Amino acid sequence: MHTEPHQPLTPATPYGDPVHRPRPVEPHTVLMPQNIPPGVDWVTLPNGIRILAYTHAHPGPAAEPEPARAEPIPRWAKTTALLAPTLGGGIAAAGFGISYAAPGVLAMAEALWATVALIAAGALAPLLLRATRSRGGRGAGPVQHITQNISVSRMFGRATGTLNNH
Repeated sequence: MHTEPHQPLTPATPYGDPVHRPRPVEPHTVLMPQNIPPGVDWVTLPNGIRILAYTHAHPGPAAEPEPARAEPIPRWAKTTALLAPTLGGGIAAAGFGISYAAPGVLAMAEALWATVALIAAGALAPLLLRATRSRGGRGAGPVQHITQNISVSRMFGRATGTLNNH
Protein backbone atom coordinates (compact mmCIF):
# COMPACT_ATOMS: atom_id res chain seq x y z
CA MET A 1 0.00 0.00 0.00
CA HIS A 2 1.39 3.34 -1.06
CA THR A 3 1.47 6.09 1.58
CA GLU A 4 2.73 9.61 1.24
CA PRO A 5 5.66 10.51 3.42
CA HIS A 6 4.91 12.92 6.21
CA GLN A 7 5.79 16.48 5.21
CA PRO A 8 6.77 18.75 8.08
CA LEU A 9 5.14 22.14 8.46
CA THR A 10 7.06 25.27 7.67
CA PRO A 11 7.29 28.01 10.31
CA ALA A 12 4.01 29.75 11.15
CA THR A 13 2.99 32.87 9.23
CA PRO A 14 2.63 36.19 11.08
CA TYR A 15 -1.08 35.36 11.52
CA GLY A 16 -0.38 32.03 13.20
CA ASP A 17 -1.56 29.82 10.30
CA PRO A 18 0.92 27.10 9.30
CA VAL A 19 1.99 27.00 5.66
CA HIS A 20 2.06 23.61 3.94
CA ARG A 21 4.66 22.69 1.37
CA PRO A 22 3.16 21.74 -2.02
CA ARG A 23 2.87 18.03 -2.72
CA PRO A 24 4.65 16.62 -5.74
CA VAL A 25 2.51 16.29 -8.87
CA GLU A 26 1.60 12.70 -9.67
CA PRO A 27 1.15 11.58 -13.30
CA HIS A 28 -2.49 11.76 -14.50
CA THR A 29 -4.38 8.82 -15.81
CA VAL A 30 -5.22 9.19 -19.45
CA LEU A 31 -8.86 8.50 -20.29
CA MET A 32 -9.53 7.43 -23.85
CA PRO A 33 -12.80 8.57 -25.56
CA GLN A 34 -14.07 5.00 -25.81
CA ASN A 35 -13.65 4.62 -22.03
CA ILE A 36 -15.96 7.56 -21.19
CA PRO A 37 -19.24 6.13 -19.84
CA PRO A 38 -22.58 7.20 -21.33
CA GLY A 39 -24.05 10.36 -19.75
CA VAL A 40 -20.58 11.87 -19.19
CA ASP A 41 -19.24 14.60 -21.48
CA TRP A 42 -16.77 17.47 -21.57
CA VAL A 43 -18.24 20.60 -19.92
CA THR A 44 -16.70 24.08 -19.95
CA LEU A 45 -17.06 25.85 -16.57
CA PRO A 46 -17.67 29.62 -16.31
CA ASN A 47 -13.99 30.18 -15.46
CA GLY A 48 -12.92 28.45 -18.72
CA ILE A 49 -11.75 25.10 -17.32
CA ARG A 50 -12.95 22.01 -19.21
CA ILE A 51 -13.87 18.97 -17.14
CA LEU A 52 -15.74 15.71 -17.51
CA ALA A 53 -19.17 15.82 -15.91
CA TYR A 54 -22.50 14.01 -15.93
CA THR A 55 -24.74 15.74 -18.48
CA HIS A 56 -27.94 13.78 -17.87
CA ALA A 57 -29.12 10.94 -15.68
CA HIS A 58 -28.11 7.60 -17.03
CA PRO A 59 -30.87 5.02 -16.52
CA GLY A 60 -29.37 1.92 -15.13
CA PRO A 61 -30.20 -0.93 -12.81
CA ALA A 62 -29.55 1.23 -9.73
CA ALA A 63 -31.43 4.28 -11.07
CA GLU A 64 -33.89 5.81 -8.63
CA PRO A 65 -37.55 6.00 -9.63
CA GLU A 66 -38.88 9.39 -10.68
CA PRO A 67 -40.52 11.26 -7.79
CA ALA A 68 -44.31 11.51 -7.95
CA ARG A 69 -45.62 14.74 -9.43
CA ALA A 70 -47.07 17.13 -6.89
CA GLU A 71 -50.74 17.96 -7.25
CA PRO A 72 -51.55 21.61 -8.00
CA ILE A 73 -52.49 23.77 -5.04
CA PRO A 74 -56.26 24.44 -4.90
CA ARG A 75 -57.42 27.98 -5.62
CA TRP A 76 -59.12 28.35 -2.23
CA ALA A 77 -55.83 27.52 -0.47
CA LYS A 78 -53.98 30.19 -2.45
CA THR A 79 -56.68 32.76 -1.68
CA THR A 80 -56.66 31.87 2.01
CA ALA A 81 -52.86 32.09 2.15
CA LEU A 82 -52.93 35.53 0.53
CA LEU A 83 -55.70 36.86 2.78
CA ALA A 84 -54.30 35.54 6.09
CA PRO A 85 -51.67 38.30 6.54
CA THR A 86 -54.22 40.94 5.56
CA LEU A 87 -56.70 39.67 8.11
CA GLY A 88 -54.02 39.48 10.80
CA GLY A 89 -52.86 43.01 9.98
CA GLY A 90 -56.44 44.27 10.18
CA ILE A 91 -56.94 42.68 13.59
CA ALA A 92 -53.66 44.21 14.82
CA ALA A 93 -54.67 47.65 13.50
CA ALA A 94 -58.07 47.34 15.19
CA GLY A 95 -56.38 46.44 18.47
CA PHE A 96 -54.13 49.50 18.29
CA GLY A 97 -57.08 51.70 17.37
CA ILE A 98 -59.15 50.44 20.28
CA SER A 99 -56.25 50.93 22.70
CA TYR A 100 -55.85 54.54 21.55
CA ALA A 101 -59.61 55.20 21.50
CA ALA A 102 -60.40 53.66 24.91
CA PRO A 103 -59.83 56.83 26.99
CA GLY A 104 -61.97 58.89 24.59
CA VAL A 105 -64.71 56.24 24.60
CA LEU A 106 -64.77 56.25 28.40
CA ALA A 107 -64.98 60.04 28.48
CA MET A 108 -67.80 59.99 25.93
CA ALA A 109 -69.65 57.38 28.00
CA GLU A 110 -69.41 59.60 31.07
CA ALA A 111 -70.59 62.60 29.05
CA LEU A 112 -73.53 60.59 27.71
CA TRP A 113 -74.51 59.52 31.24
CA ALA A 114 -74.32 63.13 32.39
CA THR A 115 -76.54 64.14 29.46
CA VAL A 116 -79.05 61.41 30.35
CA ALA A 117 -79.08 62.61 33.97
CA LEU A 118 -79.63 66.23 32.86
CA ILE A 119 -82.49 65.25 30.58
CA ALA A 120 -84.05 63.14 33.36
CA ALA A 121 -83.76 66.04 35.82
CA GLY A 122 -85.29 68.41 33.27
CA ALA A 123 -88.19 66.03 32.68
CA LEU A 124 -88.81 65.36 36.38
CA ALA A 125 -88.69 68.98 37.55
CA PRO A 126 -92.07 70.04 36.06
CA LEU A 127 -93.69 66.87 37.39
CA LEU A 128 -92.41 67.56 40.92
CA LEU A 129 -93.54 71.20 40.77
CA ARG A 130 -96.99 70.18 39.60
CA ALA A 131 -97.24 67.63 42.43
CA THR A 132 -96.32 70.23 45.10
CA ARG A 133 -98.88 72.75 43.76
CA SER A 134 -101.66 70.19 43.69
CA ARG A 135 -101.19 69.44 47.41
CA GLY A 136 -101.86 73.05 48.48
CA GLY A 137 -105.04 73.32 46.43
CA ARG A 138 -104.20 76.77 45.07
CA GLY A 139 -101.83 78.16 42.48
CA ALA A 140 -98.40 79.56 43.11
CA GLY A 141 -98.00 81.51 46.40
CA PRO A 142 -96.94 85.16 46.64
CA VAL A 143 -93.34 86.02 45.85
CA GLN A 144 -91.25 86.77 48.95
CA HIS A 145 -88.35 89.24 49.08
CA ILE A 146 -85.64 88.84 51.66
CA THR A 147 -82.86 91.39 52.19
CA GLN A 148 -79.81 90.92 54.35
CA ASN A 149 -77.39 93.61 55.57
CA ILE A 150 -73.99 92.62 57.02
CA SER A 151 -71.36 95.01 58.41
CA VAL A 152 -67.86 94.51 59.84
CA SER A 153 -65.90 97.11 61.84
CA ARG A 154 -62.37 95.99 61.05
CA MET A 155 -60.36 93.16 59.37
CA PHE A 156 -61.13 89.83 61.03
CA GLY A 157 -63.62 91.60 63.27
CA ARG A 158 -67.02 90.37 64.35
CA ALA A 159 -69.72 90.72 61.73
CA THR A 160 -73.25 91.90 62.52
CA GLY A 161 -76.22 91.75 60.22
CA THR A 162 -79.99 92.13 59.87
CA LEU A 163 -82.46 90.06 57.94
CA ASN A 164 -85.61 91.72 56.54
CA ASN A 165 -88.50 89.64 55.26
CA HIS A 166 -90.89 91.72 53.08
